[in-house]
Amino acid sequence: MNRYPNISDHGLIGDLQTAALVTTDGVLDWFCCPRFDSPSVFASLLDADRRGFYRIAPDRDDYVSRQLYFPDTAILVTRFMTADGVGEVHDFMPVTGRTATDRHRLVRNIRVVRGVMRFAIEIQPRFDYARQPHKLDITEHGLVFTSDGMELTGHAIAPEGLTLDSAGITLERVGEGARWTRTLREGEIGGVVLESMGGTPRRVTPEEAEQLQDDTARFWRSWLHRSTYTGRWREMVNRSAITLKLMTYAPTGAPVAAPTTGLPEQAGGERNWDYRYTWVRDGSFSIYALLGLGYVEEAAAFGAWLRDRVEEQAGNASGPLKIMYRVDGTSDLVEESLDHFEGWRGSRPVRIGNGAADQLQLDIYGEAMDSIFLADSYGIIAGHQGWTDLAHIIDWLCDHWDQPDEGIWETRGGQRNFTYGRFQTWVALDRAIRLAARRARPANIARWTDVRDQVYAQIMDRGWNPKVGAFTQHYDTEVLDSSLLLMPLQGFIAPRDPMWLSTLDAMDRELVSDSLIYRYNPAASPDGLRGDEGTFSLCTFWYVDALARAGRLEEARLVFEKMFTYANHLGLFSEEIDATGGQLGNFPQAFSHLSLISAAINLNRQLDHGPGTV
Repeated sequence: MNRYPNISDHGLIGDLQTAALVTTDGVLDWFCCPRFDSPSVFASLLDADRRGFYRIAPDRDDYVSRQLYFPDTAILVTRFMTADGVGEVHDFMPVTGRTATDRHRLVRNIRVVRGVMRFAIEIQPRFDYARQPHKLDITEHGLVFTSDGMELTGHAIAPEGLTLDSAGITLERVGEGARWTRTLREGEIGGVVLESMGGTPRRVTPEEAEQLQDDTARFWRSWLHRSTYTGRWREMVNRSAITLKLMTYAPTGAPVAAPTTGLPEQAGGERNWDYRYTWVRDGSFSIYALLGLGYVEEAAAFGAWLRDRVEEQAGNASGPLKIMYRVDGTSDLVEESLDHFEGWRGSRPVRIGNGAADQLQLDIYGEAMDSIFLADSYGIIAGHQGWTDLAHIIDWLCDHWDQPDEGIWETRGGQRNFTYGRFQTWVALDRAIRLAARRARPANIARWTDVRDQVYAQIMDRGWNPKVGAFTQHYDTEVLDSSLLLMPLQGFIAPRDPMWLSTLDAMDRELVSDSLIYRYNPAASPDGLRGDEGTFSLCTFWYVDALARAGRLEEARLVFEKMFTYANHLGLFSEEIDATGGQLGNFPQAFSHLSLISAAINLNRQLDHGPGTV
């Protein structure tokens, strides 16, 4: 399975409506169009031989490649070095704006910065997850791939008046795609603008391509300049912020959990899910990170998206809210398997859609209310109808909180009385009570307070396991769960309460491995799936915050900075880390990056002002 790159050997580019992954050797191996959750056009990431790719690299094998981002931007630079010269491919997508569109541009600028280099370009699209055929038309200025309802136009980047022959370009059909070569010398620029629904191919001059790159760089630098963060680790925080922005659908403000599907939590295993959707949980946590960096406008945009979901209350078995939606707010997420895909290094099945969408996960109401409460303190205030809808949801929660659910990790092993779900129910009620008081809104405060206190008492009675000396995953187990690291972070328990310190010590013994932390032990708590998984990066960043608030500041800083060594060469994280330090799961992962930002903000403040000062 060495035909597959490591998950970490990728960079991310995007235009705020969709995104693409590019490997360190110049292969664009994942791209869905026109949206994050649309069918794939290039998907060799999940089937190396048959599902489509777009490669630009030297026309030889004896090269060394390196990859970086153009500083403070989402422009990816892949450098190729040979004995004869040094060449670069600058990959980016010009930002499309806030109006949904089918037109998206993948710009791949090639330039030689020293000597001479002959590049080979090969484009092999496979539309609709390689389920739809296409035709190819080649013209003087480029090519067009046409499939059912989709066109991809390749516009050649070359000076006006240059013919294929005079440019030394050899163009040929290869299978269902095209391949050509071109030799460039120091200072020369070439490449391709690949545009969806782009019409007739045309010549793009090097000057025009340069202007597209300059405009894209200006957008990203202007956006990053709005950040108010001035603390430690700014480079990692900035890269995480750009990564989160790349995974946010601009027309609605909704972030996807990741731009990919099917990348496994265990190589060769079945824990492979579609993350190209917006989870209420992930989006709610993103508000902490966005507001912490000063991005009030972005937080307000997701708040408006969440307000619409609260108003429509499309859930059924999941309660008033579904746990996840598409980026446009629709909820048709029927899960199916792409049986014709091999899967990354044989990790099958490759799934699209998500069968967990209708699960009952009571924790989402706490995460949503906590983010709404925080946003309110920044001036993002719910209107009358918004508050009325929220109050109805809290009333529903008062009637339905005391029942088993599937839990935060979306296990498929049956419902349990998960402690995290109960604790988040307490958060939902507490924040609703406080918000009603802050804004003098009508509410059944007496009932909400009574139920909140019932939840608290139940958790202390049944969620605490005296034999283990810790709060456990659910009421009928001795298994620990690192989601409970949020208990002191969200104010359910004091960070130095003896019960919490005992829980933290138990997690140190059972879940922590050289500073990295597992979600839980699947062998001890069957979750309905075969196989194992790596440590969970989100939980490691939560662990950093919990250590700091418990007074273990220096340890927290060491764990945090150790974690940076597990990022890829660009500072990107997937969902999990395996035993050898490799990245596992969908990539990059919004949860990992938003929790990095929150941990950095909180730890930086505590290092300056002392433990607990957040």
